[in-house]
Amino acid sequence: MTVIPTRLSASRLHYAWIIAAVTFVVVVLTAGVRAAPGILIVPLEQEFYWSRATISFAVGVNLLLYGLVGPFAAALMDRVGVRWTMTAALAVTAIGVALSPAMAEPWQLVLLWGVVVGIGCGFIGAYLAAFIAARWFVKRQGLVIGVLTAGNAAGQLIFLPTMAALVSHAGWRVMSLTLAAIVLVFVPLLAWLMRDRPQDLGLRAYGDTSAAAPSPRSAGNPIAVTFRALADAARSRDFWLIAGSYFICGASTNGLIGTHLIPACVDHGLTEMVGAGLLAATGVFAFIGGTASGWLSDRFDNRFLLFWYYGLRGLSLMYLPFAFDMNVYGLALFSIFYGLDWIAGVPPTVRLLSQAVGAERIGIMVAWITVVHQLGGALAAYFGGVLRIAYGGYLEAFMLSGLLCIAAALMVLLIGAGRPQHRLAEREPVAAPVAAA
Repeated sequence: MTVIPTRLSASRLHYAWIIAAVTFVVVVLTAGVRAAPGILIVPLEQEFYWSRATISFAVGVNLLLYGLVGPFAAALMDRVGVRWTMTAALAVTAIGVALSPAMAEPWQLVLLWGVVVGIGCGFIGAYLAAFIAARWFVKRQGLVIGVLTAGNAAGQLIFLPTMAALVSHAGWRVMSLTLAAIVLVFVPLLAWLMRDRPQDLGLRAYGDTSAAAPSPRSAGNPIAVTFRALADAARSRDFWLIAGSYFICGASTNGLIGTHLIPACVDHGLTEMVGAGLLAATGVFAFIGGTASGWLSDRFDNRFLLFWYYGLRGLSLMYLPFAFDMNVYGLALFSIFYGLDWIAGVPPTVRLLSQAVGAERIGIMVAWITVVHQLGGALAAYFGGVLRIAYGGYLEAFMLSGLLCIAAALMVLLIGAGRPQHRLAEREPVAAPVAAA
């Protein structure tokens, strides 16, 4: 097991880059799994005659558990170790997807895609980018966080068209088994290459030239550490403003568009392939928008960036119902406009959260606001299906989501109200070790 690090050392490649590459692939794989429910809705509806609300409920459970497990996963990973925690989570995810073809009842859909896949993917959640960057990098932390976060958009881009094509030509069962096989193949590679800390290989973090001793492994109870960090943050009004806007962010992205855009396309006479292609194209522009937003968040007031992001997202969602009735350029315009905004809110949100709760706890607190984000996504996924049944279309769901985004745009302007402007402009590291919590 020490042969690889020794050879890499000899070739002057720091093992931190191998860790970043392995983590990126895992993020891409889990993003592909998380994108699959949007493709499964119509086939399951047609084969089993389950209502869209029932299927959407399972997706909502998935989104909720994906977020809810994050804070505890971050603390547990810090206590037990990254290597085996990630390996076990990826294996459980693959098993949940592989068992999908045996489904025959709605409760089995909720159990497999809601509970098993939701928890498995949740252990490789939004907190992971900050966690890995803090532990393995002193220099290039921002670059690593940006690339790992963009892995979600990359997974959507890679897997959505492929899965849609498999469903169209071979059926949803073949798609599920193929996806499970791809994930399962990477499990032993993850166990082989991943390491918990640079010190396990006799290394320092990339770019670390200090003489300080490495931080010891956390000895606290993971659950106590997690809730103590939340209790301290809950005293801050800014934390609740950030969490509230992030709730709406989740409702207007993963919950509504990520889950219901493909079925909405089918409702308007388009194929699942077209809907998946539209989401994949959105992922391309999300990658561009997220990267650009990281650059902007270092140079401009993050509150005003979020104001524009949420405001423009709201307008794009209110435009979407009318885009279906236009020619293909109407949806293409939505894909570009909405895609640039999809993950752009992450860098300014993390920077504002760091100022609100302290950089030393940012790892766990990113996981906590992800819980709120996914709660918004879960509710939007479920009620999107309910509104579809009640009104026969998605007009009301898209309009409501757009109005919520306008509300979020106004909400973020209140962050830091009453504090001196220069404090909001302070730059703090955003990827502090979770162990410090």
